Formats: sequence, C-alpha cells, structure tokens
Amino acid sequence: MSTHTEESEYRADVVVYGDASGGVTAAVQAARMGKAIILVSPFGHLGGMTSSGLGWSDIGNPAILGGLSREFYNRAYQHYQDDAAWVHESWSDFDADCQGFSALDDENELAAAFEPKVAEAIFDAMIAEAGVQVIAGRLDLDRGVTVSGKRIRAIHLQDGTTLEAGMFIDASYEGDLMAAAGVTFVTGRESNEEYGETCNGVTGPLKGNQLPDGVDPHVVAGDASSGLLPGVNPELGREVGEGDRLLQAYCYRMVLTDVATNRLPVPKPDGYDETDYEILFRTIEAGYAGPFFKTTLVPNRKTDANNIGGISCDLIGGNYGPGWNWATLVHAERECVAAEHRDWQIGLVWTLQHHPRVPETIRAETVAWGLAEDEFTDNEHWPYNLYVREARRMRSDFVMTEHHCRCEASVDDPIGMGAYTLDSHNTQRFVHDGMVKNEGDIQSRLNRKAYGISYRSIVPRDGECENLLVPWALSATHIAFGSIRMEPVFMALGQSAATAACIAIDENASVQTVPYNELRAVLFRDGQRLELPVAAVTG
Repeated sequence: MSTHTEESEYRADVVVYGDASGGVTAAVQAARMGKAIILVSPFGHLGGMTSSGLGWSDIGNPAILGGLSREFYNRAYQHYQDDAAWVHESWSDFDADCQGFSALDDENELAAAFEPKVAEAIFDAMIAEAGVQVIAGRLDLDRGVTVSGKRIRAIHLQDGTTLEAGMFIDASYEGDLMAAAGVTFVTGRESNEEYGETCNGVTGPLKGNQLPDGVDPHVVAGDASSGLLPGVNPELGREVGEGDRLLQAYCYRMVLTDVATNRLPVPKPDGYDETDYEILFRTIEAGYAGPFFKTTLVPNRKTDANNIGGISCDLIGGNYGPGWNWATLVHAERECVAAEHRDWQIGLVWTLQHHPRVPETIRAETVAWGLAEDEFTDNEHWPYNLYVREARRMRSDFVMTEHHCRCEASVDDPIGMGAYTLDSHNTQRFVHDGMVKNEGDIQSRLNRKAYGISYRSIVPRDGECENLLVPWALSATHIAFGSIRMEPVFMALGQSAATAACIAIDENASVQTVPYNELRAVLFRDGQRLELPVAAVTG
C-alpha cells in the first residue's frame, strides 16, 4: 500500500474512493475488465465493516449472492476447510445458524460467519491478484475535487496527492466524494407521506430495543429541577411519521472471546465517568437483566458483538448535535466522535463486569468476555471502523423506497439484489410519560424473498456529475436504505458500479447513458445475481 509525504500525481482509468467491501469489489471488477485502477484506502485496512467485526453477515437470503460477493463468501468457506484454521476450537464445535441458514453452508460452499482477520486477508488477496494499486489517504474535504463541466477531473487527498481518472466510484460510507462533487444528497428520515411509506419518519416509543418502564429521566431521580440526564431530549418534538434530520445510532461491532489463552481484559477507559452509565444502572434497577450486547459467535470462539436491547453498544444520539452530524464533520472531528463511541462501549463492558451497582449475577456473566488478542493487533485489539450505518444518501432521478423492497413497485434495471429486513436502529432518547424511552427502531420483515436494486439509484441525476457512481450512499429513502445497506449488497453494487464505469469508458458515455442491456449482459456473464432462481423464489 502506497503512502506519501509530499505532493504526488497519479492517473488511472478508474479511481475508487473507499476501502470498504464494496470499494474492494469495485476495484477488483474494474481491474479484471482490463482497466488501470487506483483504490484509495482511508483506513489502511481493506474491507470496512466486513473486516472490522461484522463477521456474522446480514445476508437475508443467500440466493442473492453472485459474482464477487459470492466469491468472497466462498473464499471464507474454503479457508475454514483447513484444519489449521481452527485454532481456538474445532470444526465440530462450531455449529451455528446465521439468520436461518448454516453459517458454514456445505451445500452452497459459503461462509456467512468468519473472523475479521480472515476477511481482511481475503480482500488483500483479491486486490493483489487483480493487480490493483492501493494508495493510503483521505479526501481533502476542503478542496476535494476538481470539476470541469459535469465531470470530475481529479480528486485531492489530504497529503497533497492528486488522482486523475476518467471514472470515479464513491465507495465511502459517508458519501464524501459525492458531496464534494456537488451531487444532490439528503440526510435523516423522510416523512411517510413523501413517498407513501409506512416505516419511515419518527416512530414514537415502539417496543423494539426499548427501555423498560420506570427509568427516571432526571439527573436526580424524581427531581425535575435537576435537569435531564445527558443524551435525553425533553420531548419527541414531532408527530409519528413526520420526517427529521436525525441519524440512526452507530456502534463498533466488538470482537470478544471467552477463550482464556486468547482473551485480554477489557480496560477501564481513560476519563471513565460512571454518570455516563446512569441510564444503564436505572435500567437494571427497573428489572432488566440483559442481554446488554450480543455474543453471536463466529469461528474460533469470537463474537460479532452488536447492539441488543434498550441500552447496549449503540451510543444513541452520539453521531449528531446542534448544527452538525457525522456527515458534516471533517476527518479529525470524526476521529473524536469515533473515540467517544469506542470509550462508551469499552466503558459499558467494563461497567457490566466490575461496577458495584451492577448485580453480581450480571458481572459474573460478562466478566468471562475479553478482547481477542489475535484481532486488530495494531489497533489495541479494537475494530478499525465505526459502524456508520447511515450518513448521506444521494437523491437521484430514481429513489429506492419501501415499496421496491417489498416488491410492491418494480425495478426494470436491477444491478444487484437485497433481501434483508427493513432495519433502523434508534435515533434518540426522549421523555415519554415521565420515563426515558428510545425512538427510531424499526425491524420490519419483507414479504418477499428478495428485490432488485435499480442502476439509476447509483448514478447522479441528469444534469449532475457524469462520471461518478455511488454504490453505498445511493438514492434511497431512510427505511429502504436500512435494508440495502448490508455488506453483501454493498459488494454486489460495487462490482456493478465498476462494470458500468468500464462500459462508460469504452463507449465514451456518461454514467447516465450507459446502455442497460449491455450492462446487464456483462453482469450476467460475470455471475452477478439480478433475479432469484425459481427454486429460491418458490422454495
């Protein structure tokens, strides 16, 4: 991976900004199609969330996997066929389901559960085999891009590096390149009324991942004059179904283990303040006994420890504030917010393991878990990527909505498929009937097995940038994005975006005018899944 200490200039056919899973598949696909590729790696580690703890994949339906997404999960499966891969447990000890199907699927030769370091090694190998040039760096958010007419001519990194190309792909979780290029985008939640949806906008205090009754919202319980606890809003502020600009909560997918030979103690964070966990203490005192984080297992007795329940890994309200949200911050500010999330989660686990206000039964259950010594070895055994579940979303001429995800509206130009539940984590805490309640959680299952995702949703609207594709921060409503945003889908859309970029180069076309029939033919040739086989639909 190249790094630079002075200004440099590079030229490629395609520049992919973002080292997450979809950025990797985009770069590999374009290289396999014979183009000169540069992949910009802001984190210096490939794979994004797939190699940062999200090892229990949110696939929804394995039949949607094709092309490079399927290749990744097949490579993970092949890794675990080797007895040498099983260091902390044996193959026979690992017998896990992953959302209703086997985590190690012998019939389809797919692994839906894997260790972070295994995922990163697979991505590294795919990039090396394809001959992709990787440059470490982050977009200069001040001078970002050079635009001529309706085309990006170059992007500029913080260290002074300039990258020129004919086509660009924004594979960042934030949509930074898209925004710098002047493409229209939105943040937050649309109202249900705007697109005739049922699962968008303000939710009110629904039951999912909710706090129990009886959690007092005031600094001094029972004393309204003492003010509200940190992170608690005085009221909902809007009617159910109305839109707002709030973001669903972020967290780190913690990789923990209970294997003594691979377990490191969870440290007490510097600057630990027990008042940050007052809602936790009151939740326990109200009768809630857990769980406080998931311990979903991936191979070798490690967890993909995600949020669960009313108070858990999600730092609700920690990704926005008055006049700012995660998307508007510069890189250094994001690092500070990410550190707050890290310290919150480490402090949460430490509190559950050691604090005297936590009952001994809960302390005993959680103290068995510690950081995995053989993961993230250059980052104090903590994941590289904060789970940015949602930031900017492009607003193009086609918007994916709840209706497309439920197959109630058609997509006639699919470039990939999604199948996961309409999903949003909580966005805020507020006072409801004198108690602290969470708001924003949606988990609505789809009534069909999969849906197509439109090519038009990953290209800017007509009249905007003609050489940019956006496979992650695509054009979708908040709740539709809640299903589309899953990592396997990101891999598929990254591959499809790169295919379109290569066709656009060959035909000297804009991304808006790439012939869909030609794109579809190449995607089929390369194994991309654009529709379910009959058995997967009717089975």
